[in-house]
Amino acid sequence: MKNQPKYYIIGLFMSMVVGMIIAACAGRPAPSAAEPTAAPAAAAETSTEAAPAAQETASTLQTVLDRGKVICVGNNALPGFGFIDESGNFSGFDVEYCSVLAAAIFGDSTAYEIRPATAKERFTILQSGEGDVIIRNTTWTLTRDTDLGGNFTATTFYDGQGIMVRKDSGITTLQDLNGGSICVQTGTTTELNLADQMAAAGVEYEPVVFETADEVTTAYEEGRCDAWTTDKSGLVSRQTVLANPADHVIMDVTLSKEPLGPMVRQGDDQWYDIVNWATFVTFTAEEFGITSANVDDFMDSEDPNIRKLLGQEGDFGQKLGLQNDWAYNIIKQVGNYAEIYDRNLGPDTVFNLPRGLNALYTDGGILYAPPIR
Repeated sequence: MKNQPKYYIIGLFMSMVVGMIIAACAGRPAPSAAEPTAAPAAAAETSTEAAPAAQETASTLQTVLDRGKVICVGNNALPGFGFIDESGNFSGFDVEYCSVLAAAIFGDSTAYEIRPATAKERFTILQSGEGDVIIRNTTWTLTRDTDLGGNFTATTFYDGQGIMVRKDSGITTLQDLNGGSICVQTGTTTELNLADQMAAAGVEYEPVVFETADEVTTAYEEGRCDAWTTDKSGLVSRQTVLANPADHVIMDVTLSKEPLGPMVRQGDDQWYDIVNWATFVTFTAEEFGITSANVDDFMDSEDPNIRKLLGQEGDFGQKLGLQNDWAYNIIKQVGNYAEIYDRNLGPDTVFNLPRGLNALYTDGGILYAPPIR
């Protein structure tokens, strides 16, 4: 090799390299017309990571469609929100929001089932897949968003925690409860808020804890505690079933903020969007003055915002994986927010709950829906 010219050595080396390349390529199938011969590393990583997410995105909706109904984890013992009426059917404000989902997905507001659950077991039922969404007077908190693997959609009812006492007890302030006993339901934000607020006020008390709301109500009415605490809406609701409602009063104190609304599992963005925007439709319809009775009169509207809402323009339903008349079906079959509220909690009911924060932002409340565009 020492006597070989320099160009001969270089040529020999190049021949060996070419031979190795040919041998390697011979063992690989030729790419098809639809298959790129190479892809940048960044693109390959993005594709690998996106595939599972895309698969998860459609899972809940597809499960619901295959089943033929949506299953909502709900309440069966809170009049006005979720309870079994005299006809043996689930009724109430929260129940109607399950009906809203059924109308959006199936075009049939009756295509749903309520899976009743206690406050303690509701999250386990959702995570196990026994239910598709919790719509059960459930407060949006950071730990429920994180530790419990949930995502809250639009708030349907802004509430605050209150305390009920007997009218003849003379109790009007937190300090009046010093040394007293308070009935509370376990597994709720109510239990934690009570401890925090009483500690901050320097008030010592005895918590009397029960598993269900029925047990709390019964214990309070039997005199096993001096007071009873839960969301103010729950107090108003339950007061109606006491033997003598007029003998009790809700104290003029608010212990917490309680934004109540639907909760879904993390990891399914499409399902989150469906539940979120179905709720927003009821806000938007009220803002535009569209009701279940007059929605057909708006089908020829020239207002582009209304046309988008009712599926006359754009493909917004398809973006959610639904039909374009999804919002029309919600309004036609269930109604706008005011209709849902008034039927269950409004002036013609035994509760007669003022809208307060639950009025539209245009009427002094904080209900506000992003635009459909």
